[in-house]
Amino acid sequence: MKYSKPCFRALFATTALALTMSCAFAGRQIEEKLVPSVQSTLASAIADRGAPRLIGDPRLTQTWLAEMSTRLARRMPDPEARTEFLITVQYEASRAGLDPQLVLAVITHESAFRKYAISSASARGYMQVMPFWVRLIGSPEHNLFHLRTNLRYGCVILRHYLDIEKGDTVRALARYNGSLGRFEYPNAVLGFLERQWRWTAPKLPEIAPADAAAKKQ
Repeated sequence: MKYSKPCFRALFATTALALTMSCAFAGRQIEEKLVPSVQSTLASAIADRGAPRLIGDPRLTQTWLAEMSTRLARRMPDPEARTEFLITVQYEASRAGLDPQLVLAVITHESAFRKYAISSASARGYMQVMPFWVRLIGSPEHNLFHLRTNLRYGCVILRHYLDIEKGDTVRALARYNGSLGRFEYPNAVLGFLERQWRWTAPKLPEIAPADAAAKKQ
């Protein structure tokens, strides 16, 4: 995925201070009326309950998992919980057509990886999802503090905003934060992406035809 390159003017000190407080102050998506076709599409994306798994070439996904686990260890000391979290991030981001690294950057800003974070606007969980989304595209029993549910909603919503903005990541991030027209939030998220989560997949040796045929058997 290609990212727009705004001038990075985010006030990182202010962001860091906000993330150390007991509440989260990000997630303020604005409720907008959805046309029936879009509402149906988003609801279908939310309803799909496939079991999270790493999507892609195992040689790359396992390398990714090991590297991200190392980076996240300080924030999530429990290795089992950390692995479950990362697999869910990679799965939900990939199925939504998002870069998992961008999703990790959003979570860094939104909740600092606090599962039960609540913003002053009542946004909830890792990706600070506003409760009105449950009414619009979900079911009453959906718990936005549940790992899979929160990441599923967050990724589907961010994908929705990217589609609205025709792939413009900066504008989509601003919509996600409810601050369209301002650059502080997109700059902060993209700053976290560059400083903490950027990852370049290693180049893998090509599989010989004989080996490829053996793998299919």
